[in-house]
Amino acid sequence: MIDTIIQKMKACWLVALTTLGIQGAWAQQDSLRIRLDSLLQAPMFETSQVGVMVYDLTADSVYYQHNARQMMRPASTMKLVTAITALDRLGGGYDFRTRLYHTGVIVNGRLNGDLYCVGGFDPMVTRDDVQAMVRQLHQLGVDTLKGHIYADCSMKESVDYGEGWCWDDDNPRLKPLMIGRKDTFLDTFVEELFNDSIYVEQIELGEGHCPANAILAVQQSHSMDQVLQRMMKMSDNYYAEAMFYQIAASTGRRMAKASDARGVVKQLISRLGLGSQPYKIADGSGLSLYNYVSAELETMLLRYAWLHAHVYDHLYPALPIAGVDGTLEKRMTKTLAEGNVRAKTGTLTGISSLAGYCTAENGHQLCFSIINQGVMRGTDGKNFQDSFCRVLCGEKPEQQAAQPRRGKRR
Repeated sequence: MIDTIIQKMKACWLVALTTLGIQGAWAQQDSLRIRLDSLLQAPMFETSQVGVMVYDLTADSVYYQHNARQMMRPASTMKLVTAITALDRLGGGYDFRTRLYHTGVIVNGRLNGDLYCVGGFDPMVTRDDVQAMVRQLHQLGVDTLKGHIYADCSMKESVDYGEGWCWDDDNPRLKPLMIGRKDTFLDTFVEELFNDSIYVEQIELGEGHCPANAILAVQQSHSMDQVLQRMMKMSDNYYAEAMFYQIAASTGRRMAKASDARGVVKQLISRLGLGSQPYKIADGSGLSLYNYVSAELETMLLRYAWLHAHVYDHLYPALPIAGVDGTLEKRMTKTLAEGNVRAKTGTLTGISSLAGYCTAENGHQLCFSIINQGVMRGTDGKNFQDSFCRVLCGEKPEQQAAQPRRGKRR
């Protein structure tokens, strides 16, 4: 009888303690939401807008949202859309290639035929790569050339700029055979032929399509991870557009179009269950003023990446780390967000955005998207995003008040 009473008393205590724990957790969650709500009362929102979503990946549920479905210009957080689509479509083992083909035959070191330098829109091509290609050609036994040298740029459509790019910006030209963003590949190639003591007879330069019966001589390549690192850490627009056209080329078109890439992105959006939303996908970098997405879309894409290792294992290491590197190197320093938040930044005139991952105070993994619109001072948007992330990471109001504001940020 006494044992039974003791067991009942223990059970009651356990129920009471569990209830208190749940109530404490609820109170903590409510307190966090109240602090996030308070940030939205800032004077800046009298003249600007913001779309926000926070998703608790551990609990697999939406944690917080505000204007999450509003259509907004993402600026460079558009690179997240491009990167996640590319990784899902192409895989982390994908390579960006530049190839050298030849026609004709090699007899006694002499190539009687034409060379075709076939661009694959590798944004990382340097003079060193051209030197390596010439060196490999020489190692195949070629010491004399007689014929034409062609640049084959048929990998993509001939447009040089993205849809909706501002004409007066210093934008990169979108050609698939470049060196350091300059259209100097053929000239550099010929220079390196002479430097490597390959004799050139009556050579002519031009553009042309590599014939189907041409023979692959050599190729140079850079990995998906190499391209992702600069594209995401430094927010490189040229690298992002190169990635966008790899997505386009995966559809099998010989001259890939931006519209092909848009189609693949929209396929992924449909798989997320968001295909009915009126998103506008214009380019891969976020430079275009025609891009319109939502905080919900970016957050759901981040969730998709987190659920799929073939995407997440390559995306996560490429994201800027708060207070450590990339475009977040000087943001959120000496706070709980430093080293915790990994996110892609975005900045255009009137636009500031941030989307990525962090770990909450309770150990839960979160993903989030914050898109500020109509902010005439970029620092206002960045300060809001930094404060928001610091709250997500567990900082209390008194800790935020003690943190000095920085004037100049990236």
